[in-house]
Amino acid sequence: MRIIGGTYRGKKLYSPEYEGVRPTSDRAREAVFNILASKLNGGWADCDMLDVFAGTGAVGLEALSRGARSVALLDVNLQTARRNAALFAKEKDRISLISADASRLPPAMRQYNLAFLDAPYNRGLSAAALKSLAGQGWLTDGALVLVELEKNEALESMPFFEQIDERRYGLAKIVFLQFSTSKK
Repeated sequence: MRIIGGTYRGKKLYSPEYEGVRPTSDRAREAVFNILASKLNGGWADCDMLDVFAGTGAVGLEALSRGARSVALLDVNLQTARRNAALFAKEKDRISLISADASRLPPAMRQYNLAFLDAPYNRGLSAAALKSLAGQGWLTDGALVLVELEKNEALESMPFFEQIDERRYGLAKIVFLQFSTSKK
């Protein structure tokens, strides 16, 4: 695993040391970040990203490499994400590590305008995390939220989220959602 673009392009990352982690493929990550470049209105410099079910932290650290203002890596097990974040010592003030269950989040200490969710496939965890993010105030109004699912996995429609795009990459699909506090 490596960083694909930006300031730290080519930087190698630690792979997961425990079972149950399935990192987003380099190919899918590159495609998603190319799409994001066109969808982010203010560009990366105005982006505060939350990487939910972070695993290795590769998606959040990729955003950091591309110029995100801040990145938070959220997972119940931050072992590999912590090791990878330490590789970015010059950026330590822009990286937060949050140990939490994404389906039962506490009230937010701050909000994010971009979120990426990569839950274990086919367990309904993405929908539970979206409800928790919205209900506990983790997202700004208008936040862009990407959800990686298994290609045949359905994502229930829910209040406050509007699907704006969907892409498939091998066994995965990425659903692009827009969060709005006025949509129900």
